[in-house]
This record gives sequence, structure tokens and C-alpha cells, in this order.
Amino acid sequence: MLKMAASLLNKNKLSILIYHQVLTESDPMRPTEPTAEVFNWQMRLLRDYFTPLSLQDALHHLQNKSLPANAICVTFDDGYVNNLTVAQPILSKYGIPATVYVATGFSHGTNMWNDRLIHLFADVTRQHLQLDDERVSLGDWQDRRSKAEIWLKKLKYLPITERLEKISQFYLQNNAIEQQPLMMSPEQIKQLAEKDITIGAHTVNHPILKVIPKEQQQHEIIQSKQQLEKWIDRPVQHFAYPNGVEGIDFDDTTIDLVNQNGFASAVATDWGISTADTSHYKLKRFTPWDKTPLRFHLRLVRSYL
Repeated sequence: MLKMAASLLNKNKLSILIYHQVLTESDPMRPTEPTAEVFNWQMRLLRDYFTPLSLQDALHHLQNKSLPANAICVTFDDGYVNNLTVAQPILSKYGIPATVYVATGFSHGTNMWNDRLIHLFADVTRQHLQLDDERVSLGDWQDRRSKAEIWLKKLKYLPITERLEKISQFYLQNNAIEQQPLMMSPEQIKQLAEKDITIGAHTVNHPILKVIPKEQQQHEIIQSKQQLEKWIDRPVQHFAYPNGVEGIDFDDTTIDLVNQNGFASAVATDWGISTADTSHYKLKRFTPWDKTPLRFHLRLVRSYL
């Protein structure tokens, strides 16, 4: 019944899902990230009730106003190694295409700044952290998550260099040890591309593009594209704006740079569906947080309305 109702309403509408990681087991600091078990039933549901498309095929259908009913794309941001080791086998099992947008500056063993900060708050051997001049007490998981979120927001819009220096300073202040690399190496990115996963660019250092000068935006955008093309030996045609909210994280200057540097599309994190009238450089996406099949299915159906 859900499938029939959706089919009547959802032609020429494209829903694009955002994922970041698929975990082998749940992480109390990242409760919204699906485990392999959850991701498995989500992908099975997509196969059975929706029409999963590669991003390239979806763009072709959007342009020609020929999208099938319940058209959907799966995307991942940042370039975590579990996209290769955990997510890809499940995608392959159900024949579902996907696009993985990689921030190339973290492909040589250094974790992203946000993961480094979260790691400090996740250390159960600590009851407090010294962050600048502030002593932060650490309680249960909910307390740790909420305080980590406060500090993530404080640092997110700082200039790239200052942000990275702050994180390194926090590690020194707390005599903390870095966790193992979470991101794919160039060799692993190539492996993923060879498994028919589309690789897209996501800048080098994952900055908020709108707040940096145009010349620096240009470098972040084109350098990530060139690095990825060298690593996977094929064109990189798709881009994801870091953080991704139009007007806050990117603007018309950013859109023009992405267009001028040879990308066929760019995705945002503004929630909604895309139609033939949607710019290919402002494709909408949303995150499927629901942890039960019925709620997940209903949210997907409602997203087309």
C-alpha cells in the first residue's frame, strides 16, 4: 500500500540521502550513525520499495524530466574507511549505487578536526578536560555529547589554521593520544572507486567555504578534485559543500566556482527533494535518522510530499 501511494505521488522527484559512517557497533558519542545491522535493513527497504539510482543517472533523468517513481540516491560525506569496509558490501548486496564525497586533506592518517575533538570527550578515563582557560567536567554519555556539541559549534566557523591549532592545543593541554586513522587512504579510495562507487570531492580541509576568501575557496575546490582524479584515475564530476547550508556555509560565489571548475553537480544539506527546476549545484538532501523500518519508510515517503 505504501509503495502504491508513493508511486502515484513521487514521479520526477528525487530524494538524496546523506550518510557519514556505517559503524560495526553503536557508538554512544554518535547515536545517529547507523550500525551495519540498521544500514542493512535500510538498504533492503530501498531496494524493495524505491528506485535507487546513481547520481549521474539521476541527473540525466532530472534534466529530461524522466525520473521514475520513488527515485533515490545514497551519498556519504567525508570519506570514512568504514564506507569501504562496512557500507560498500551491503550496498553491493542489494545492488544500490552510491556516491562518496571525500575531503582529501584527511587521507594520509590525520583525522578530521571534529572527530579529534569528539575523541577527547569520549575518553571514559577522564572526568574533565582543560580547553583553553575552561575546565570542562565530563559526566554520562548525554553530558559528554552535549558538551562536545557546544565546543564543535565554537570552533566550526574559525579559520582553518586557527581551528586545527586549537584542536592540537587541546591535545597538548590534556596530554591526549590520537585515535587510529578513521579516513580512507588514497589506495582505499581507489579500491572503493573500483567497486563502482562514485567518488566526489568535498574540499581538502573541510572548511566553511562562505567564510574564507574566494581564492582560498578556489584552492579547496579544485585541489580536492585534482587529488582525487590522480588517486582514482578517472574524472571527478560531483561535489558536496562542507556543512552544506545555503547562505550560511556556501553562497553564489561558491556555486560559481564549483560550476567553473568542471563539476556536473553539487549537493547541499538543505532538507527536501529535487525536481527538474532544482539547480544541479543546489541539490537537496536529508539524513535518515529513524531506527525502525516503519518510521524510516514513512519519513522517506513524506520527504517526497
